[in-house]
Amino acid sequence: MTILDRYITFTYLKRLISVFAICMVIFVIQTFWLYIDELAGKGLDFTTIFRFLLYFSPRLVPLVLPLSVILSSLMTFGTFAENYEFVAMKSSGVSLKRPLTVLLLIHIVLGLGALLFANHVIPSGETKSYSLRRNLAKMKPALAIREGIFNEVGIYNIKVERKHGENEQLLEDIIIHQYHPEGKNNLVIKATHGELNSKTTDDYLQLILYDGNRYEDLEPSDFAVQRRFPHSRVNFDKYIMNIDISYINNVDLYEDESTSNYRTYQINLLKYHIDSLKTDITQRMNNHMTNFTNTATIGKIQEQTDNRATSDTIPSNVLNFIDPFNSYYYGESVKRAQDEVRSNLSNLQLRRSEFKILFRWLNSHIITLHDKYALSFSVIFLFLIGGSLGAIIRKGGIGLPFVLSIFLFLTYHYIGMFTKNAAEDGSINPVLGSWISTIIVAPFAYLLSNRASSDKEVFDITYFYIRLRVVIVFIPNWIYGSIKKLFHGKVR
Repeated sequence: MTILDRYITFTYLKRLISVFAICMVIFVIQTFWLYIDELAGKGLDFTTIFRFLLYFSPRLVPLVLPLSVILSSLMTFGTFAENYEFVAMKSSGVSLKRPLTVLLLIHIVLGLGALLFANHVIPSGETKSYSLRRNLAKMKPALAIREGIFNEVGIYNIKVERKHGENEQLLEDIIIHQYHPEGKNNLVIKATHGELNSKTTDDYLQLILYDGNRYEDLEPSDFAVQRRFPHSRVNFDKYIMNIDISYINNVDLYEDESTSNYRTYQINLLKYHIDSLKTDITQRMNNHMTNFTNTATIGKIQEQTDNRATSDTIPSNVLNFIDPFNSYYYGESVKRAQDEVRSNLSNLQLRRSEFKILFRWLNSHIITLHDKYALSFSVIFLFLIGGSLGAIIRKGGIGLPFVLSIFLFLTYHYIGMFTKNAAEDGSINPVLGSWISTIIVAPFAYLLSNRASSDKEVFDITYFYIRLRVVIVFIPNWIYGSIKKLFHGKVR
């Protein structure tokens, strides 16, 4: 490596590291504000909050790294061009392809490192982040009770519409269901508002409810009494519940719980689950098709058709049902057909929802797998775009390069986000959904690098004007000549 190569490489790497660090801090702060409701005011120490942000940081790298690459390359090459350093290199016989080639090799290594990072570090961070949040939810009951959904606390499922107060101990619109071994919903408690009143070290969570009702279905041993469905209903102004949470005091915040989330899988495990899901979906579809054909009337009609049944072999009671002149049997047959059609439609709709969930789960696995590969190539292509644009616009610093890099990154990011959302729903192929943003930037990277190496503008207005003028002049002349020949031939 020559002195010039070392100079360009070290200048670029210093800027890349600094830009990456600044962008990562900005994204981490934004993440902290997203989860501020779960972390603030819960008595968590600084070490626990730092560990939470540390475990969450790896998932930000696929966002921060492409932005850092395109911004640092634009700034570096723009500064070189603005300070006429590229002019000095060209006068010495060194073309722009030389620094692009040297840094391209570095970005190939960086892309391989990004693949290893996405395969090992990000799944590990997801696992630890998930485990820490689960353990925090067990340790802090206020964390376990989230707004708008049912939360399992002890033997109860608790749902609240709103939490407020200094430590979010005040609750509004509370619904409580008690767990039953047989899955019954025998006890329901509703209250307009309530309050959590306990300490972290207590073995019981005291929940004080105000202005509510308690409904309970009774289960007497006498069958005759059971047929009357006995129940009790109590109105209360104040009701105190003590929920056993002694298991919370034994929570280890450093314990890693296993989870079956595709974000925590590595490449080999993702491929295994993708094959398993495909096999399972195929088997379910074949079983459903077989069961539907065997149970539906259309299957029986098909069987009779295959057996070439005639009026002599069909029983008379069946002929009565399909005889249009027998009003009673004909009406009954139509009613039965309508009922069966409604039943089949309901069954098909249920199976459709089931397969839609399964395909969405499968597509999420495929997208996560190919995102790991696409990240490596996106780093290379975005560098070529950023470096080429920096050399063309000849502007360094934080002004125009910053605006351009943000615009290019947001375009790349939102294209990928929209296509991935469409791929999850099955609107497009999930493999294409992961790669389409990278495929779009690839030809731009090739075109811009060629134009920058040839010392041309991004859009050569004179070039397009000359060719447009040729088209504008040629087409009318060609049409005029064709018409003239046509009429000249007719006159002759």
